[in-house]
Amino acid sequence: MAFAHSEPPTARATPATGAAPTTGAAPAADAPPAFTALKILIAGGFGVGKTTLVGAVSEIRPLTTEEDLTEVSRPVDDLSGVETKTTTTVAMDFGRISLRDDLALYLFGTPGQHRFWFAWDELATGALGAVVLADTRRLTDCFPAVDFFEDRGIPFLVAVNCFDGVASHRPESISGALDLGPDTPVVLCDARDRESCKQVLVALVEHVVAGELAVAATAGG
Repeated sequence: MAFAHSEPPTARATPATGAAPTTGAAPAADAPPAFTALKILIAGGFGVGKTTLVGAVSEIRPLTTEEDLTEVSRPVDDLSGVETKTTTTVAMDFGRISLRDDLALYLFGTPGQHRFWFAWDELATGALGAVVLADTRRLTDCFPAVDFFEDRGIPFLVAVNCFDGVASHRPESISGALDLGPDTPVVLCDARDRESCKQVLVALVEHVVAGELAVAATAGG
């Protein structure tokens, strides 16, 4: 079941006494809707830009668990294509973004290296869906994330990080290369750009809602 935390509207003071209404009182017609928080995972291979995406889109100062790469890690961390990378996520990244006044997404970035994948199951608990961030220079690095979410039935989309700001491959080509199902969206983004990252998250929420409506329609039919 997806993590969705709802909070009731804040009680309004009555004009006459300044006291909050009693628990059994009917809500005011203009009472704000309940607040909902949804858990989203940001996954993908090592050095693909997960920490960058969370930091770019988060409206709060993101929590990161970045540690310096050392000589000891060189035999196990493949830096091909990301030779300038000097740090790595060892637990998770965390950020928050509000899509509406009553809807916020809590973002959990997963560690990319194989030796930290044991944490993925814990992070995936209660997740509404996931973004699999992909780098076309190392496309095979996102296969484990794709397999992980497919195996667990967690809705996801693939977001291709255009590092140089230029799309070098069409989404259809990437979908074919990853052998994705026809219902799994592939979008292009720049993990450094807040609005670009926000559109990725909006697309994921729309994908999840569309999937749930389809299931409901099938069950009702």
